[in-house]
Amino acid sequence: MTTTLKTWGAALLAATTMAAAIPAAQAGGVLRLDEVAVGELDPGKASDYADSILMFNVYDTLVIPNQGGPGHQPHLATSWEQDGTSVTFKLRDDVTFNSGNPLTAEDVVFSLERMKTLGQGLSYLFGDVEGAEALDEHTVRFDLARPYAPFIAALVRLPIIDKQAVMDNLGEGEGEMGDWGQAYLSANSAGTGAYTVVSHNPQQETVMEMNPDYFLGVPEAAPDTVRLRYGLEAATVRTLITQGEHDIASQWLPPEVIKALEANGAQLFTESGTGAFYVKMNTTKPPLDDVNCRLALSKAFDYGAALQMIAITDQIAQGSAPTGAIPVGMFGANPADQTLGRDLDAAKQHLADCQYSPEDFTLEISWIAEVPIEERFALLMQANFAELGIRSEITKLPWALFSEQVSKPENTPHISQLFVNAVTGDPDTLLYGQYHSSTAGTWQSPEYLNDPEVDRHLEAGRTAQTPQAREQAYSALNERLMEIAPTIYGYDRQSVFAASSRVKAPALTDPEAAFGLDGMGFSFRLMEVAD
Repeated sequence: MTTTLKTWGAALLAATTMAAAIPAAQAGGVLRLDEVAVGELDPGKASDYADSILMFNVYDTLVIPNQGGPGHQPHLATSWEQDGTSVTFKLRDDVTFNSGNPLTAEDVVFSLERMKTLGQGLSYLFGDVEGAEALDEHTVRFDLARPYAPFIAALVRLPIIDKQAVMDNLGEGEGEMGDWGQAYLSANSAGTGAYTVVSHNPQQETVMEMNPDYFLGVPEAAPDTVRLRYGLEAATVRTLITQGEHDIASQWLPPEVIKALEANGAQLFTESGTGAFYVKMNTTKPPLDDVNCRLALSKAFDYGAALQMIAITDQIAQGSAPTGAIPVGMFGANPADQTLGRDLDAAKQHLADCQYSPEDFTLEISWIAEVPIEERFALLMQANFAELGIRSEITKLPWALFSEQVSKPENTPHISQLFVNAVTGDPDTLLYGQYHSSTAGTWQSPEYLNDPEVDRHLEAGRTAQTPQAREQAYSALNERLMEIAPTIYGYDRQSVFAASSRVKAPALTDPEAAFGLDGMGFSFRLMEVAD
């Protein structure tokens, strides 16, 4: 297969104007937004939403998702050809890094080697990539250990790094490569992106400026400066937007805050990605090591009440009704009209079949401190489970502590709440990291699931050579996950962002311009900011 270069650009569309209740700020081309989690600037370690926003703006990849539909198109590449388990890319010859160094095939090889060596972030996406070789200055070949259907999609998570800049800034560490530039890249950018990093404090704020030499150009109306802040309280964000001192709020605002801002005239941006809200059950810890107990909790969960809790307006909500383990629209998903619902009688029957009696245990229900909506879901579950005679305690965990605790099954709460997305847009990156037995103990997989049938379906989804075969593999996976219930599937997720009148963001307002990949809608060069 050969894919030819397609020029792509942003169509700057008219956005809804806010009412006079929220005055527009005169910020001179500065875009101000926030995210909950701290921002990881090193692209080899990036994994969550804030990291993704940084990566998609500071670095580029060989391919990017098509806007408004499925598939991928060349970006730093001009074309690619696949021959069995080898994929060869031709690179653009007009791209330079922020340092002025030209992009070459050696930079691509180095970026892959660095990611695989560090073994952090989303490096697991490239576990089946045996290596890469620079065939000439602008040609690179990847060799795969076996057929790997999600490979092209995975490349949206292989940011290309300036090899020379890293080599000039190696820190202390073992071997010739020392720390592989980790100290340097945690505070500095070494990409080809449309924005460069001016300053970075992962606990407070990252400041970026437009790159005037970007190979695709940056429209004049795009922000000159971007200020991405971390960890702002919901009340602070609401006040700042109301006063015209903030432009885009994070997706984690409580629904009533978003609704109040919308009532005052704020725009609502949406990103319908490929993820869901997951209530994770630790399958190694009694009583949740018994499938009947897990099924009892799944049947007792009030899905309808959960959806009411995330409604913003009559037309917009932070999610839609789930149909199973896989979000609607992805390979293997059940039809949209087969929604999950509460069945208390079935829940009581499953509990009767469980080897544990409710009076013998107390469930620990955790919620992430930085995501306040999760406290409400914890209270909902506590009430739902009490109807079965099950006692529970609610624990508030900061993200850093949660991610540390789940590294060991004995420290992992009975129940955790997570929002998980397909980080490449492909179902492999939504499901493999959550449910394959090899990923247990990561933040995505506090279930500690070890089910050979699940593993088999996940592997089939990776190696299937046709869309029909992948659909079959993921459909079987969906059925198995519903049967063994390691997770309560709360709702299919949609991100909603309140925004000021001075911002236009087609990728977050127009389905024809949307990327279908969480975070890429925040490509700042495709936005417009009023002076």
